[in-house]
Amino acid sequence: MREWEKYIRKVEPYVPGEQPQAEKVIKLNTNENPYPPAPGVEKLLHEMDADVFRKYPDPACGCLVKALADRYGVSEKEVFTGVGSDDVLATAFLTFFNSGKPLLFPDVSYSFYKVWAGLFGIPYETQVLDEEFRIRPEDYKKENGGIIFPNPNAPTGLFLELNAVEDIVSANQDSVVIVDEAYIDFGGKSALSLTKKYDNLLVVQTFSKSRSMAGMRIGFAIGDQKLIQAMNNVKYSYNSYTMNTPSLLLGTEALKDEAYFQTAVSKIMETREWSKECFRKLGFTFPDSMANFLFVSHPACPAETLFEALKERHIYVRYFREERLADHLRVTVGTRKEMEELFRFLEIYLKENGYQN
Repeated sequence: MREWEKYIRKVEPYVPGEQPQAEKVIKLNTNENPYPPAPGVEKLLHEMDADVFRKYPDPACGCLVKALADRYGVSEKEVFTGVGSDDVLATAFLTFFNSGKPLLFPDVSYSFYKVWAGLFGIPYETQVLDEEFRIRPEDYKKENGGIIFPNPNAPTGLFLELNAVEDIVSANQDSVVIVDEAYIDFGGKSALSLTKKYDNLLVVQTFSKSRSMAGMRIGFAIGDQKLIQAMNNVKYSYNSYTMNTPSLLLGTEALKDEAYFQTAVSKIMETREWSKECFRKLGFTFPDSMANFLFVSHPACPAETLFEALKERHIYVRYFREERLADHLRVTVGTRKEMEELFRFLEIYLKENGYQN
């Protein structure tokens, strides 16, 4: 080993979902929105003056921050933006979890939490979900250096009711509690209303799922202005220009078309509920998802076997080899046509291979 190799930071990296390059695939593995962004986004993209690329972007992300503040009825001082919710969350980890006490989050959850904790040297303890994959608020009523959990949770899709979220926040007012709401627009009630009541609560959302802009990498957080100021102080200490100008302009434009947004989300929710019935008819079981994906398991067919069979057919879903997850597949809700093709394949495959009568 070379001398410099001894000092390389060792981390267990996050493993992103596969991005197949073939043209004719059904991609149901990374929870992307199957519908395009609002029409105004495409229009602005074609009209954008190339001169914007010559200049640095606005470090304060002013136009987007203002649009988000207006959309969610908060002060601009209560909004932080970043390059996708991953950037926002990483900044929050770096900013708030420095007490030396363990950070608490669910054992079945977004796997990036462990990565950031390892990268930033943050001690953590995972709290075991119950047998139905549900968060137990009582597990978070102990000494800690912070709390984070997705709501709805990933990869289960289960939603924790707002009164239970408040139970966790109110019991931990000496710690920062982050509610990661990447999938909140597909069902359930946001914890944003609680940010007016609790100055230790940070709510994080993204444009990647419900707003069909995963490729633009836009995320944001809303919370007490002291939290937001602290995050901005950290951001300006390592990279003032985190968000590029097209993301700022196109993200702002996306927020203008509420009708399109609601229509696209409703279509996904409709297809999700129809897909639940189709999975049930084929013998699958799953938690009652409130997200844009389903976490399914078949009693006879091993998840990994089915994952490989689907992939051979150019249908991509997500398979996790971790403990408690290995019997499940996470299936993004695509268009009705994509889901119909998925179910046609599943019906034939399960029958031909003796997994179903």
